[in-house]
Amino acid sequence: MLRVLARGNHRVVAVLATPPQGDVPGSSAWNVAQQLGYETLPGERLKDPALAEQLRSRDADILLNVHSLYLIHEKVLAAPKLGAFNLHPGPLPRYAGLNPVSWALFHGEKHHGVTVHRMDPGVDSGPIVYQSWFPIEDDATALSLSLKCVREGMELASRLLQAAESGANGIPLTPQDLSKREYFGREVPEGGKLCWTWPAQKVINFVRACDYLPFSSPWGHPRTCLGVQEFALVKASRTGRRCEASPGTVGDCNDSGVFVACQDEWILASKLRIGKQYLPAAEVLRSGDKLAVL
Repeated sequence: MLRVLARGNHRVVAVLATPPQGDVPGSSAWNVAQQLGYETLPGERLKDPALAEQLRSRDADILLNVHSLYLIHEKVLAAPKLGAFNLHPGPLPRYAGLNPVSWALFHGEKHHGVTVHRMDPGVDSGPIVYQSWFPIEDDATALSLSLKCVREGMELASRLLQAAESGANGIPLTPQDLSKREYFGREVPEGGKLCWTWPAQKVINFVRACDYLPFSSPWGHPRTCLGVQEFALVKASRTGRRCEASPGTVGDCNDSGVFVACQDEWILASKLRIGKQYLPAAEVLRSGDKLAVL
């Protein structure tokens, strides 16, 4: 988004982001902002009411919040002349709160969306400016769906900035139907534990919902146990093969992974994680092993 702004005629007052820890190179928002010559401020300043006066003194028109986890102080929300707006990586009001991409995949949604809305003192509850919907591919992971949200979201943010050039009346505001709102917090389904008595599709949905590789996942990876050894299932796929074995039974293996029985069919487990180490499933699981069932 910062590079898009730099190519336009918008005046960037400041960029609030998380400073990098130590001398770490990369394309973080903080580093990119400094490369572009923008003033940078720590993101936690959003919680400080004193930031409101700083925004007013610089005649800030819009505060644009993109993937920040800070709750912005009410006085800061009210400071920009045209308002504060949030780019939310999920469709509102259905997926308010945290990790909407992961929740959508876990629930087996076939479509997802991104939303630009005006911010109010609530969380993801302000009126919608623009919203975009798109299909979720069968092999989508949390990372690939997040990247699609970024691409779609940048288009919506650009539309917002274009509309703002006409003033407040140029920005469309549609109140949310809060009777359809669902809010998700920091919780993880089943406390992060895998349930082999689920249908295979639900197991795979959970694995995909946690898959941000090569980046870390806010949910970790679904955990299970072989005896006293706990491990996480990192990569897996459906096979379509019906099974009569009890859930959690480890079956045969092939060059791609190891078969594990769910409620209705075998899945193919290909990558596991034990501690900080990623391993092929065939190095850990053997035919006849029994994985713990919740």
